[in-house]
Amino acid sequence: MANQEQVNLLKQGVEEWNDWRQSNDEIEIDLSGADLREADLNGADLNGADLNGAKLNGARLKGANLNRANLNGAKLDGANLFRAYLDGASLFKASLRYVILHQASLCYADLNNADLGKSDLREARLDGATLNGAILYMATLSRATLDEADLRGADLRGAKLDGAKLDEAKLDGVLR
Repeated sequence: MANQEQVNLLKQGVEEWNDWRQSNDEIEIDLSGADLREADLNGADLNGADLNGAKLNGARLKGANLNRANLNGAKLDGANLFRAYLDGASLFKASLRYVILHQASLCYADLNNADLGKSDLREARLDGATLNGAILYMATLSRATLDEADLRGADLRGAKLDGAKLDEAKLDGVLR
């Protein structure tokens, strides 16, 4: 369960949150299960935060730092993560339908069984990411980098892959 003091502080605004994070970088961030739907979190420092099962539908997270964050089972449908940083983040079974991840960095992220249907991943970096069983139905991956990504069993039906880099990607069992 989320630390309510941390949730309240985050809801006060990103500037206050980031100042607090800078002064309290040793404190573990527990926002698990938090209701942050439609929240303005552009540029928020959520590095390493526990957002397991959080509700972030429609949230604005442009340029946010979510590196190594736990977003397992989180609901992010319709969220804007333009140029967000999610390197090493865990998004197992997360719902990311209609999400903007244009130019986002998801290197080595765990997106196994995540639903990215109809999401915008143009020019995103997914080097070494695992997307086993991920749903990328009708997703736009134009000019995305998926070098060494593991897409085994992923659903890529209707996905736009023009200009995408898939060097040494694992594509066994991909649905096209």
